[in-house]
Amino acid sequence: MQTTHLISTLLVAHVAVLGYWLGSELVINSTFRYVCWRGDMPFAERSRLMDHVMNVDQHVRYAMVLQVGLGLALLGLLGYVPGGHVTAIVAAVIAIAWLALVEVTHRMRKAPAGAKIARVDRTLRWFAIAVLVAVAAAVAGGMLALPGWLAWKLLAFAGVIGCGLGIRFALIEFFGLWRELAEHGSTDAREQRVRTLYVRATSVLGVLWLLILVITLLSIFRP
Repeated sequence: MQTTHLISTLLVAHVAVLGYWLGSELVINSTFRYVCWRGDMPFAERSRLMDHVMNVDQHVRYAMVLQVGLGLALLGLLGYVPGGHVTAIVAAVIAIAWLALVEVTHRMRKAPAGAKIARVDRTLRWFAIAVLVAVAAAVAGGMLALPGWLAWKLLAFAGVIGCGLGIRFALIEFFGLWRELAEHGSTDAREQRVRTLYVRATSVLGVLWLLILVITLLSIFRP
């Protein structure tokens, strides 16, 4: 009975975190667009709003890590992978450690060691993608006895993490341009590049949302 209650609680959390994730994305993108299109605003004010965007962006990072932890815990508790409660505990430890890294990465982003810490975080994301793709391939090859819909869900989630990395790389380029604006001021050409980078990042975000929709449909219908 306790296991059943725990599973129900984690499933509710799994759904709640999805709503938290999408809501955060919408707020971030809306504010990001506002900042990118306000070339007439004093740069100090734009920069303050951009710092706010990056602070809110933490919620998306939290949500992604929470979904990894919740998903792995549910796989163990539902019997899709061995370990049961042990797997759930391991998932919790991984999620807590990763959340700590995400927080340190954000707080240290302007420090000399910030770039190295950010690379560690991105490396973990590449590793997560590799694991998810490997598991999906093992299911397709008959080496793991998981339902086909779950393999597709894992593959789609790998795509979600990949999209997140794509957005991160777009932001690295964006903030290089942002420093140009800070040092040399706004010009029509620079503002056009700002808007172009916004569109590029948002295009990747659109693919991310589409993949999350696929994941949701797979979870509901389990074809």
